Amino acid sequence: MIGMFDRDNSGTINFQEFQSLWKYVTDWQNTFRSYDRDNSGSIDKNELKTALTSFGYRLSDRFYDILVRKFDRQGRGTVAFDDFIQCCVVIQTLTRSFQAYDTNKNGWIQIGYEQFLTLVFALKS
Repeated sequence: MIGMFDRDNSGTINFQEFQSLWKYVTDWQNTFRSYDRDNSGSIDKNELKTALTSFGYRLSDRFYDILVRKFDRQGRGTVAFDDFIQCCVVIQTLTRSFQAYDTNKNGWIQIGYEQFLTLVFALKS
């Protein structure tokens, strides 16, 4: 996350950059809490689905199972706060990359294997 807010690419963040980072984390924390309906401190599949649907994503239940498995580092079938942020940022980043190829804006793209690899490996993490 520090890399996201290191505006001058110095490898560190100054006070203003830290303030931006702090606001970013606080905003995510408030978002996380609003979808953690049972106040368990983690997001289950249904809470994740509610959150991402409210962000405009329309995904299958099967895909939510995949997301929970991918971002559940504790093996509890839920997603912790920091993993929730990572999940949302990854989905947003992948969506932007996909949209660059979705010239008809219909949710479908046709790309070759090397284009796909380029799309994935060119992503900023």
